[in-house]
Amino acid sequence: MRLWGDSGAFRSAPFAAAPQGLVHLESVERLKDLTRARFGLSANEAIMVSETACEVPGGPAVQTVIAFWTEDGTRHKFRAFKPVTEMTDEDVPPAWLKASLAGDDMAGCACC
Repeated sequence: MRLWGDSGAFRSAPFAAAPQGLVHLESVERLKDLTRARFGLSANEAIMVSETACEVPGGPAVQTVIAFWTEDGTRHKFRAFKPVTEMTDEDVPPAWLKASLAGDDMAGCACC
């Protein structure tokens, strides 16, 4: 039980995410809710919000990637070059762009 009770145990794990805090978690949940509403997604359709460091030289320090899967299994993805906590409603594309967000046209790109 010590593993579950000691939050410091995760910090030394090689694949553990850095603790982000309540503001980060609230921002992730807000983006999930906004994405679900904007694109008319059901509760069964998965949404992933991730914040990553950009590895492209000269690129932004941080990017937020939002991906969602529709019930037919199609993956949709968009990104903004800012932290999760700075994302606003205007950073989420309009609903009419949903079809253009499908697919994996950036597969193999160093920035993804």
